[in-house]
Amino acid sequence: MRTQTVISRESTPSVAVFGASGHTGRFVVTELLRRGFRPIPIGRDAARLAGFQARGINSRTANIDDPSSLDQALAGADAVINCAGPFLDTAEPLVAAALRARVHYLDVTAEQSSAVATFERFPTPARDAKIVVVPAMGFYGGFGYLLATAAMCNWPSADEIRIAIALNCWQPTQGTRLTGQRNTATRLVLRGGKLVPIGNPPASSWAFPEPFGLQDMKELPLTETILIGRHLRVSNLQTCINLAPLRDLHNPATPPPQAADATGRSAQRFLVDVIVRNGASTSHVFAQGRDIYAFTAPLVVEAVQRILNGAAQGVGVRTPGELFDAPDFLRSLAPEHITFEIEAGL
Repeated sequence: MRTQTVISRESTPSVAVFGASGHTGRFVVTELLRRGFRPIPIGRDAARLAGFQARGINSRTANIDDPSSLDQALAGADAVINCAGPFLDTAEPLVAAALRARVHYLDVTAEQSSAVATFERFPTPARDAKIVVVPAMGFYGGFGYLLATAAMCNWPSADEIRIAIALNCWQPTQGTRLTGQRNTATRLVLRGGKLVPIGNPPASSWAFPEPFGLQDMKELPLTETILIGRHLRVSNLQTCINLAPLRDLHNPATPPPQAADATGRSAQRFLVDVIVRNGASTSHVFAQGRDIYAFTAPLVVEAVQRILNGAAQGVGVRTPGELFDAPDFLRSLAPEHITFEIEAGL
């Protein structure tokens, strides 16, 4: 039975990256290399993986519809990060392959239906295999959830959590566009402590810190709703995003992300503002950074590193807040990747 691997000079953990040739996947491979891991890039098209071979990184091909190819691709890995959306198509077969190989699994899905399916289908098999399965460890989902968990200030419950996301623009990847076409399920919100269909929420506004200021907003629940609903005792949750990036997203003429520096990051800026209310008390957390796709790489790789170092609490299908100390996790990303502040118990 596989046990958790500890990073040492004698043992360099191998982390498979499914969808490595995609936009986010390339950032994840680079972040793994930066932290001293041995990445195993995996994809369906050998031609698209040729760039890794040119850098001296051995890659592997696999098809999500071919279990034996997935088994071969995960051979010798300690964990696998799934960066290939739509996750409604890729998560279930790749989690199944991770279970057969007894390797930890993480993905970066923003698709609520995919995250729900992972939580519902794999808790017992993952516990039996003694592996950790973490869905939605990306900017949309895991990041807002960790901020909300940090803002809870160890309160046992909260009346309300409000998560507001501001982007100065959104240049979507091809994967984002394909996921939007594939993911037609009704979005779920948390009302009265229960997940219910979103309905028709009213327009709203939010006063962000500069440089964003006052923004018109739209409620847009993603996988943070599923994570929070499984872990935190909260009656009502609202996640909203400013309208300007949504116009970019829905415009077919908007180009994909454009590199603005040698790392490949775009110039896009983000700010996430979280307010938790518990009776008359409120707690406020906000974080800001650059490029939601590039930022997903240190976020998910930090999680992998903690799991492989034995710093995660428990096995099975878990939320990030169950596995990690949220404030400590977020502080580990600052100031290199985000600026992060908590104003607790006001």
